[in-house]
Amino acid sequence: QDAIDRKEKRSETFKTAVHGLETDTPALKTEELGRRAPQWVRDNLVTMCMRCKEPFNAITRRRHHCRACGYVVCARCSDYKAELQYDGNRPNRVCQECYIFLTGHTVLEDREGKQKGILEKGAAEVSSKSLLCSSLQLLDKNGKGGTRGWFVIPQDDPLVLYIYAAPQDVRAHTSIPLLGYQVRDLPQSESRHLFQLAQSRQVFTFVADTEELKQRWMRAMARSATGITDPEEEEEDAGCCDE
Repeated sequence: QDAIDRKEKRSETFKTAVHGLETDTPALKTEELGRRAPQWVRDNLVTMCMRCKEPFNAITRRRHHCRACGYVVCARCSDYKAELQYDGNRPNRVCQECYIFLTGHTVLEDREGKQKGILEKGAAEVSSKSLLCSSLQLLDKNGKGGTRGWFVIPQDDPLVLYIYAAPQDVRAHTSIPLLGYQVRDLPQSESRHLFQLAQSRQVFTFVADTEELKQRWMRAMARSATGITDPEEEEEDAGCCDE
């Protein structure tokens, strides 16, 4: 089983992640909730509850699936039961939002009305309308270790780089305003495709999976760093560079 798990993790390629965000976990239409079995969001695509946005951990906040919408949620957000038509109207564990919709009942806790912060943009939604998105590694200051995550430059916020821990997380853990940064190419080191963002004393070093992906990120970040947001302006700029 361990060998199978490792094989499955290795098969999670960049291409699958980019093209599978929509097809792997299609959302049910509202009128289908409870009537049709959802396709579950895979556990390894999220690091936090898709409802309350609290990070998961192995002891106090474990992963559960809402049987109505398929979201990965924590125990507190899925502490509800509702009868689901596709399962013979038997009571099933569901999230708070699906519970309210399916039963018409209200709950004491109300998180509605809270404004979304700058980081509270779902990775899947942002990635589907992005200038560029993929998995990258951000190295630490020593350049030896680092964290791997899901990086996105949204179309509606093209001057900011959003960093998610996983491609289906509902909240980014940090963001980097790209305007004014310089993009630096670094020589390949130990088969790693390296490049940097630099501004004054602030330097971020990234590792891409391939040279082609690295070049795409460098071009996208360079455009954002100089304030280019119009696709037509982008093409004109590229044409001038070719000449």
